[in-house]
Amino acid sequence: MDMDSASSVVLQALTQATSQDTAVLKPAEEQLRQWETQPGFYSVLLNIFNNHMLDVNVRWLAVLYFKNGIDRYWRRVAPHALSEEEKTSLRAGLITNFNEPVNQIATQIAVLIAKVARLDCPRQWPELIPILLESVKGQDGLQQHRALLTFYHVTKTLASKRLAQDRRLFQDLASGIYSFACSLWSHHTDCFLQQIYARDEAAALSSLERTLLSLKGSNTCPDTCTNATNLHYHAKICSHLLAQHGRQVGSDSTCREKLEKTIILYTKVLLDFLEYHPCAFIPLIQRSLEFAVTYVFTPAGEGVTFERFIVQCMNLIKMIVKNDAYKPAKNIDDSKPESLEAHKIKTAFFTHPTLTEIGRRLVSHYFLLTEEELAMWEEDPESFAVEETGGDSWKYSLRPCTEVLFLDIFHNYSQTLTPVLLDMVQNLQGPTNVEDSVQLLMKDAVYNAVGLAAYELFDNVDFDQWFKNQLLGELQVSHHRYKLIRRRVIWLIGQWISVKFKSDLRPLLYEVILSLMQDPDLVVRIETATTLKLNILLIEQFLPYLESIFGLLFQLLQQVTECDTKMQVLHVISCVIERVGIQIRPYVGCLVQYLPLLWKQSEEHNMLRCAILTTLIQLVQGLGAESKNLYPFLLPVIQLSTDVSQPPHVYLLEDGLELWLVTLENSPAITPELLRIFQNMSALLELSSENLRTCFHIVNGYIYLSATEFLQNYAESLCRSFCDLLKDITNEGQVQVLKVVEIALKVSPMLGAHMFQPLLPAVFRGIVDGERYPVVMSTYLGIMGRVLLQNSSFFSSLLSQMASECNQEMDQLLGNVIEMWVDRMDNITQPERRKLSSLALLSLLPSDNSVIQDKFCGIVNICVEALHDVMTEDPETGTFKDCMLMSHFEEPKLSDDEEPPTEQDKRKKLLALEDPVHSVSLQQFVYEKLKAQQALMGDQGFGALMETVDTELVRQLQEFLQGL
Repeated sequence: MDMDSASSVVLQALTQATSQDTAVLKPAEEQLRQWETQPGFYSVLLNIFNNHMLDVNVRWLAVLYFKNGIDRYWRRVAPHALSEEEKTSLRAGLITNFNEPVNQIATQIAVLIAKVARLDCPRQWPELIPILLESVKGQDGLQQHRALLTFYHVTKTLASKRLAQDRRLFQDLASGIYSFACSLWSHHTDCFLQQIYARDEAAALSSLERTLLSLKGSNTCPDTCTNATNLHYHAKICSHLLAQHGRQVGSDSTCREKLEKTIILYTKVLLDFLEYHPCAFIPLIQRSLEFAVTYVFTPAGEGVTFERFIVQCMNLIKMIVKNDAYKPAKNIDDSKPESLEAHKIKTAFFTHPTLTEIGRRLVSHYFLLTEEELAMWEEDPESFAVEETGGDSWKYSLRPCTEVLFLDIFHNYSQTLTPVLLDMVQNLQGPTNVEDSVQLLMKDAVYNAVGLAAYELFDNVDFDQWFKNQLLGELQVSHHRYKLIRRRVIWLIGQWISVKFKSDLRPLLYEVILSLMQDPDLVVRIETATTLKLNILLIEQFLPYLESIFGLLFQLLQQVTECDTKMQVLHVISCVIERVGIQIRPYVGCLVQYLPLLWKQSEEHNMLRCAILTTLIQLVQGLGAESKNLYPFLLPVIQLSTDVSQPPHVYLLEDGLELWLVTLENSPAITPELLRIFQNMSALLELSSENLRTCFHIVNGYIYLSATEFLQNYAESLCRSFCDLLKDITNEGQVQVLKVVEIALKVSPMLGAHMFQPLLPAVFRGIVDGERYPVVMSTYLGIMGRVLLQNSSFFSSLLSQMASECNQEMDQLLGNVIEMWVDRMDNITQPERRKLSSLALLSLLPSDNSVIQDKFCGIVNICVEALHDVMTEDPETGTFKDCMLMSHFEEPKLSDDEEPPTEQDKRKKLLALEDPVHSVSLQQFVYEKLKAQQALMGDQGFGALMETVDTELVRQLQEFLQGL
């Protein structure tokens, strides 16, 4: 592209591309897209956005196209990559001058220079950093600012590289520029302070912006060791800046905002240094603690601090208190010197008066509900309840930071702080005057502290007595203003319930919960519901209250309107259903009718739908076979949640699969609709995601439920999916696939072998080749044992097929299989499979086949091993019996805490009654097969055959068969 002729046409296309008319816009965009790969295009763009006389929108678009081109075509290996000559020219042009007048364009140019630097600096672009540093030193204000802006983006980008070689290069680079960057922010900070004292607010704002940029640049690499002098200077400067913040510099919110950003960045430097270099930070511990504690816990901070700064200071204190590098070893002699030094500094700082003041101020100042929070409680109680239990905005606010600091300090200094907190509790004994809002807020704060520190206060608080003598009475105060205390007390009980609370007090607590679930205040009702899920430990104590409480929970679910609150209540409902199990059946009618409506209303709220799925999982398990009545709603929900072609599956899939599985497990019989859902499975198996195991369990569930219908409809597609999976799957995944085949053979030997025939040759080859992974080999033998024992004709045809493929005689191949089977018997650890192998190999007898007779010793060896596994001796009669035999199905007797068997459990038990492993006596089977072999060969021939068996094995065998 010729530069002179190209500039005008590219400029015209860019101008058209800024048009609001799509008829003009679209052709221009297409033309620019075609030029992206033309040599010289980016040189033209550079000239255009560097021409300050052109329209700002056109120049902005030129920068964006240039930036996108770096991502696509700058790398040497990229298709249509830029030539090295053009890149050299572009690099030079980008740093010719730093005088862009438009802030937004200047930022974009700085970003695109950083993108090029990430790929080329310092090897192909060694001059970049020196030129930036030189430009920063210049006297021209605009040039200095733009160079500083570019310097920040370049260092930030280079610091983000993670390859070891790149990290080393940046460390070398950073060591050369870090001191300069530090001196730069020191200079600009001094300028700011001088200008602000001189009341030159315009100049102060400019200096403050440069201070912020230079500080960002110096802080781009936390791995760069900062010296203690610089960080002491940080703390000093921070104090000056906070003073200016307290005076609310001018009335310019922009200046105040930049001032706050600068202060936060100063504290971030300290936090980063502490995180990455805790030992090098030790000389700063004393000064940092003094700085943070002074501003957060003394009057010095009043009027000058702001929330984010307080959060940073609290994090600084917390990190110093918790840091393992600052704790001596249990055996002092094993401690590192630096750990002892740090511990000494901390001990000297955290004196009894200091800790007492911190503890009291945390509770009495920072734990107090604010006016904004109280207003939210009144105006939007649901939002208040959600935030108080950890909503998205809550976790970034001051309150959680305060509570975490309190916990950490209390844990590390409990001996000092426990009496302080107990004294605060003692001062608040008895009901509080409802007209005294200050005392109400203080009691709320103190009870909050006692709840948070429950585990630390275990030995110091008799909570049962406190509950009966004080807290119970507080819960019965019904005044509107006392809702703060009712809500806090029920929360407090929830915190202590797993720490210290006698079981015989629970009925009294359930009475309280029943009352508070009818409280006039919504926040109290929500808090009570949340506490309930922690309290159902002894079901027999809870059952008398189940109907009433469950009805009130359902009312609450209908009353709340916010998604987060509905999720919270649904979670409680799910916990109740899970805990009481089948006892819930009489009370779920209304919930069952309401959930379809809630599902429809939550179409745009996938997280709420996840909560509904979780509730349905517990509901199906609680209803058991009665869950079939939910199918008109349940099955379409499963269908949608597990359909990977539907966007919501991203959120709903995991819970949807779990619901699908429990639905199958509790289904009394297959239905056409339940069978049809399996059409979703092929795409799910293709995903090969972490949900694959659940998918296999679902397949197994269908086989147990209705093997014939299921396999006739889906075995072919399932086989294809399994064959694809086995090409690239872990050993564990391979076992899961093979278990499906094994279960199909167990449930329906004939149909299973026929339907999964394409997979069986690989199993056969795995046995012959001696699969080296024991679990896989064990599964192979389990499958082949089923085929040999329960479908001998199919085994013969498979043996013939494999002999043909391997170009071997059938007898020779059979001998190899038996030999490998005997050799790898130890790979089988499950007694059921060991007995199955014995039955399968014994089924080859009686035989006059010389190969089978040649392996007779090995077969007997396996049988004796299996007899040792399954035979138990009756101590009274001295006879042996097969412990795996099952003669009839009995409903198990359950304790209150035991789940009743699912429909699938019952199906498995009935299936076991027909399974040779559980219906055939191994002792009897061995005896009959040996007698049949003896009859076939005659006494002399059989005697000779038995002589091939080790005499000790023969003795053990005779002992097992004694009496038959």
